[in-house]
Amino acid sequence: MKILVINLMHLGDLMLVTPALTTLRKNFPTAHIALLADKKLADLVQLNKNLDDCILIDKKGVDDHLPSFIKFIFKIRAEKFDLVINLHRNERASALAAFSGAKKIVGYSKPAFSLLFDKVLPNPSIARHIKRGFKVEYQPGTRHQVHSHFDVLRAACGVEKIFDNGLEMWISDAVARESEKIFRDSFGDAKVVAFNIGASWQTKRWPDSYFAECADILIERGYGVAFLGGTMDREIVRGCVDKMTRKDSDRLKIFTGEFSLAQLAGFLDQCVLFLTTDSGPMHVGVARNIPIVTMFGASPVPGFYPYDAKDILIKSPEPCHPCGKHICPRSGADNLACMKKISVAVVMKYVFELLEAYGEPAKKIPRVHGAYQCRVISIPDS
Repeated sequence: MKILVINLMHLGDLMLVTPALTTLRKNFPTAHIALLADKKLADLVQLNKNLDDCILIDKKGVDDHLPSFIKFIFKIRAEKFDLVINLHRNERASALAAFSGAKKIVGYSKPAFSLLFDKVLPNPSIARHIKRGFKVEYQPGTRHQVHSHFDVLRAACGVEKIFDNGLEMWISDAVARESEKIFRDSFGDAKVVAFNIGASWQTKRWPDSYFAECADILIERGYGVAFLGGTMDREIVRGCVDKMTRKDSDRLKIFTGEFSLAQLAGFLDQCVLFLTTDSGPMHVGVARNIPIVTMFGASPVPGFYPYDAKDILIKSPEPCHPCGKHICPRSGADNLACMKKISVAVVMKYVFELLEAYGEPAKKIPRVHGAYQCRVISIPDS
């Protein structure tokens, strides 16, 4: 039996597919299981032990043209899959599934392609925009994305037993050694807190001045601080560091834009805590078992909280939370109030709580399977 799973979404979304891959492998131990994903995210999945193959599409490159896309469809058809499971409800993924030529096609689909599916299921993790008269009402998702993917496997793939090992990511021994060397050369034996301050939406970003204050506090307490993130985050990290009073400390290092995704994972293995926005790196951190403190502004909590019970999510009681908007429409003091009202004092309270409870490099912390509901803190309850 040949099975293809499709997910062409972003970094965090792809990590949230990994429990479904584990469940498929356990239920179909002799099947050939392949994953179709975005080429730029290959580091996340190429060494996944539940896969026989990774098929990579260059979404923003050579495959981003109709003739190339059609050619890619024929490449998929040539594989003669028995079952295609689409876990990404957009036009491109839906088309690839619909025209895959598989004997059975299931999962999420855009309406234009759903007639070619054998079974289409809703994705209750994704927000909906419902028009009511002249207004559009935002309804956030109600189920974690991992559990929604499990629902697809139960309802459409004959899966009877779920094997939930949480989020998983494997890296090579060479990358692990390289990442450890970078860490040791930079920090020696210090305990280090990793920071990820970027996010795809403005409304997911905690103020950089708040991150700067947290970094100063940690350095004063003897911790190392490592700024991570991608090349797109360099400018905001520079702005954040400029606001620090201890920006010249030898316990501060900036790696923003310098790591591959595999190196990011290997580096997090050496750190003791990850202070991060709701972002793709947050979910990589979950997969690497590092304790996490995160702040949610526009993001709906039920669908995308960090999938690990030791992690802490802090959210604001603003009446517009969660709005799901990329840019805050409020002005003046109310602009980004959902993030501004999450104070440094509250965040550091939980940072130190986790450092006290764990305080070891992530690679040394025992992984607890089955405990995936993170702790959610609403500010009045903090």
